[in-house]
Amino acid sequence: MNNDRVVIIDDEPDICFLLANILKKKKYSVDWAHNLKDGLDLLIKNKPFLVFQDINLPDGSGLDFIQKIKMLQDAPKIALISAYDSDQERNRANEEGVDVFISKPFARETIDKALDSLNS
Repeated sequence: MNNDRVVIIDDEPDICFLLANILKKKKYSVDWAHNLKDGLDLLIKNKPFLVFQDINLPDGSGLDFIQKIKMLQDAPKIALISAYDSDQERNRANEEGVDVFISKPFARETIDKALDSLNS
């Protein structure tokens, strides 16, 4: 596991760019993918300590993908990000073992707090 590596899986290029810039300023190495298949390849190749993952992706549900991430050797922590912030999604995310849930749109402070909680 690489404690300075982060993978972002989100189909919105603007979200990837914004989140990557926030993370790079904090000295993280960042890679991103716009679908689950490419995201899984990055997770296996880079062994990050953290993945920021959207729920609604072109090739499936991020909620359904959580257990696949958890089965990886040196599984990363998971920050789920979604524009659809419902109790149902939050509850399922918690049941699946997500480390933090972030609503879109998010502010830099939200990401800072998430990183602080994940690094403690």
